[in-house]
Amino acid sequence: MNNIKVILGILITTFSFTACSEYIEEDNLSNVTAESFYVTADGFQALVNANYANLRDIYGDDAWLFCAGTDMYAEARDQEPPGLSQYTQLNSSSQGVDHLYETCYKAIQSANMGLHYAQLTESTSDLPKQVGELHFLRANAYFLLVQTYGGVSLANEFVTSPVLSFSRNTAEEVYTQILADLQAAEGAVATGAYNGKVNQRAVKNLKAKVYLTRAYESFGDAGDFAMAAQLADEVIGGQGLNLSFTDLWFPGNEMNEEVIFSVQFDPSSVSADPLNLGNRQANYFGPYLGGSEVAGNAPYRTYNLCPTDYALGLFTQDDERWEGTFMTEIFKRYYDYFDEDDHSGLAVTDFYEPQWFTAADKTNYLTTANLDPNFEYHDWGTHSAQVVSTDYATIPVKKFDDPGSPFGANGDDGRVSRRDFIVSRLAETYLIAAEAYLNTNPSTGLARLNVVRNRAGVTPATLAEFDIDYILDERGRELLGEYHRWFDLKRTGKLVERASMYHYLIDASNFNGANGELKILRPIPQKALDLNQNKDFKQNPAYE
Repeated sequence: MNNIKVILGILITTFSFTACSEYIEEDNLSNVTAESFYVTADGFQALVNANYANLRDIYGDDAWLFCAGTDMYAEARDQEPPGLSQYTQLNSSSQGVDHLYETCYKAIQSANMGLHYAQLTESTSDLPKQVGELHFLRANAYFLLVQTYGGVSLANEFVTSPVLSFSRNTAEEVYTQILADLQAAEGAVATGAYNGKVNQRAVKNLKAKVYLTRAYESFGDAGDFAMAAQLADEVIGGQGLNLSFTDLWFPGNEMNEEVIFSVQFDPSSVSADPLNLGNRQANYFGPYLGGSEVAGNAPYRTYNLCPTDYALGLFTQDDERWEGTFMTEIFKRYYDYFDEDDHSGLAVTDFYEPQWFTAADKTNYLTTANLDPNFEYHDWGTHSAQVVSTDYATIPVKKFDDPGSPFGANGDDGRVSRRDFIVSRLAETYLIAAEAYLNTNPSTGLARLNVVRNRAGVTPATLAEFDIDYILDERGRELLGEYHRWFDLKRTGKLVERASMYHYLIDASNFNGANGELKILRPIPQKALDLNQNKDFKQNPAYE
């Protein structure tokens, strides 16, 4: 069975997308068997759509495995899962450690099901593209798994009952599988502009990231950096970063020209269960702003994954990304920032001082701004994650705000955002190219990085300062709050150094694990080990 061997069950929910995947509605197939439905054109399309729906569970729920325990984010008033955020208590039963293991294997089994029925369903002009999309989605799931857990089981056959004995493939074998799936996808999926479905540009972009990541591994190929650079340049294709950073992230503009791949959400798609079918991205990266008591006026924030001093200190006065990323001024009704075109008459309740403010700047602000009677001025150095205090104490990230979502309606941090989740976009592709070229042609890499800096309005970097730390700093400025940071630090070998340097709750010794190993990979979840009848399956060394 091709080293299969981990399916805890078959968890397929069938959905129907619109032509451009802008929303999802559930189909009732209670009186139709899979064997008769999936061999029809409509049935097979529903099966492919179910594969896209799996992305919602991968990216739409908790952000811990993507962001916690890094240099950029730390808990403030509310506690994050201690194992994933601080490493000292990290083990196979730690809270949240199984999230990607479960959701990605569900996605893999869904893709296997689709590839199985692709050989049985009626032939249509769309079938080759649909098969290519399935290969991409399976590759994406494996890529998340291998980065997080190292070598995992390759489960490439469709099964109809749980397999309780499975073996572990090496990370090298998993990368080979990922690239094989992407090769199959690249020649099959649609060309042209992104419309919510996988296209060739999305495939090449993921392929570039895979080659870049494998290049750092001991088994990486000598040409991996060069291949990553080539593919990133093909994705860029001469396209510049034409949107302002603020317009790039303004609510409702998620299908803009710079988006390469995203998980689709909108009000229609979550209407059946609006508190649980959206995503949580807007819940994090800021302080508590109110719950049910301010429903419709402000988003619910969990008060964890707040920006660290390091993250806030990355920005300079001329960097447009400061205002594009953070809600530096809060109005009495938070969402009026988005809902009102004219802000001049709006009373300000909170202001978060940037690091470049002088005493004169502060005085000028306090004498000219329209201040609410309950106004609070948050001095620089007092509004990062290290400040464990009252409501509004840390600076909020506004990039992901959804002013139309029912935040506060249930007083908790449900999956309520209806904004698309951006998985990949053009500016990151420029930074992928920059990192790849750093190892093959630094001058070209610097040019790619400076395209990103030019859009932000900041001084171009020089060749003398262009190194992996500078790239990580630039990725921090450009991609704050997007779900890349843990993977960035792990890929580049900087996780221990940077997390212990900039995260106020992490010391380098926190990473010390069993057998003299460091906790660089996450542990294989205990639930998977307990269900495995093959007791020769090895846990990652730091957790044995």
